[in-house]
Amino acid sequence: MNKNNKYSRSFFWMRRDIRLTDNAALQKCLNNSEKITIGFIFDPHIIENLSPKSLKKSKSSSQVLIDRRLKFICEAIDSIDSQLKTLGVQVQLFFGQPEKILPSYLEENKYQALFFNRDYEPYAVDRDERVSNAVMNKKIEVQNFKDHVIFEYNEILKKDGTPYLVYTPYKNKWREEFESSFHSHKLNSFKSKQTIDKKKSKCFILQKDLPKKYHRDICSHSFLTHKIKEHIGFKTDTFVEFAEPPIQGSHEMALKTLKAFAPKIQRYNQQRDFPAQKGTSEISPYIRHGLLSIRQLFNFALNKEKSKGQETWTNELIWREFYQMIIAHFPHAAMGALKKEYNDIEWEGDRELFNSWCNGETGYPIVDAAMRCFNQTGLMHNRLRMIVASFLCKTLLVNWRWGEDYFAKNLFDFDLAANNGGWQWSASTGTDAQPYFRIFNPYNQSEKFDPEGVFIRKYCPELAGLNNKRIHAPHLADMLEQAEAKCTIGKDYPMPIVDYKIQREKALKMYKKIK
Repeated sequence: MNKNNKYSRSFFWMRRDIRLTDNAALQKCLNNSEKITIGFIFDPHIIENLSPKSLKKSKSSSQVLIDRRLKFICEAIDSIDSQLKTLGVQVQLFFGQPEKILPSYLEENKYQALFFNRDYEPYAVDRDERVSNAVMNKKIEVQNFKDHVIFEYNEILKKDGTPYLVYTPYKNKWREEFESSFHSHKLNSFKSKQTIDKKKSKCFILQKDLPKKYHRDICSHSFLTHKIKEHIGFKTDTFVEFAEPPIQGSHEMALKTLKAFAPKIQRYNQQRDFPAQKGTSEISPYIRHGLLSIRQLFNFALNKEKSKGQETWTNELIWREFYQMIIAHFPHAAMGALKKEYNDIEWEGDRELFNSWCNGETGYPIVDAAMRCFNQTGLMHNRLRMIVASFLCKTLLVNWRWGEDYFAKNLFDFDLAANNGGWQWSASTGTDAQPYFRIFNPYNQSEKFDPEGVFIRKYCPELAGLNNKRIHAPHLADMLEQAEAKCTIGKDYPMPIVDYKIQREKALKMYKKIK
């Protein structure tokens, strides 16, 4: 073994860091190993929780539709395979529980070390501890690294050593630390253009070097569909296909998307709240699955001229780190209210109201358009997320956990920490610094952020004939206006299922009981 390498053979466990570029654990693995293998494990625990019925049967009992996020992941893995093809290697794919797969696989194939990047979600923390203990029991070393965030949960703390519970002071401290230490040193720890090249080919274990039983199908799609059928007991002739994702999963497409955002970043603060405009980066799915690193994103922003738009966009990245910090310090938030006293709220809203919200049939156009868009694409604009979340909790008086779960099962860019944090912010059960009586008025929000009803008309086409005033509250249109618009309210489009003003008063009383 080369004296410069600590290990003769190492395994890099790829998870939510599906990239060869600027990857902390992968780079450390390459720098310290004679040969390495890159592996990805499709964990049934995660797959089974991706959607309401994560494997959805079609009307034909012989067909199964697999969650679109899995296709995105498979596309990302295939993209990496294409980059590694010149070296004659592939990402090794597995299906099963990591704590059962890795110890035996690593021992049998005489690996000396396991490398991976840290994750902070409660399940991931427990899983990684189980895997690490099992692997170390096999006398195999475990190396893990910070990669998913700029600052981990224990690096940005208040003076008394306790975690922040409010975003703004956290952001201020984060930026202070970033300017004083990270910007001058850590930002250059991993070059954004650094990637795998042919000089590293000697580091990879060739496909032929592995026992035949570990070979996988050439296409990760076919590997996964076969394993899923096997896992859930479908017959071999069952036809399995992926739901079509709204965007392509590849590092190249991620870079292309980021590049397309470059001319918009200066106006991000002005345009980001308007769903009919393309004023956001549309990069969140790539961040979620790690096709781009967080360092690349900050490098991208810092290389642009300073502006309010640039500052606002980087603040959104800091929100992401804030919620990662919260879920790491307070894992109970994943199962209930961060402020535990709010678990005692008596939610009045029922399943009928919830289903109307899910289906975009509430009679509130901005809410319905947002939910219909979401159901079609799996994506939702950030302003719309706040509107529909506030509406569910504080207008329909439905338990925020139902909405959180619906988003978790359907959001294309689902991230537990961000999703949970956002819902608890909207429900005033989490980190929101404002009092519980901040309640979004759906009519005002609609008029302000979709003034001409462009977004509403796209997803609620039955309302297209209404003028720009009535489209925000179509139930106020008189019979003549409805006739001219060819839309009868109560027939072609629902009447409001609740009265906003009445519900607002109920919400205030509901929260006051807890106070």
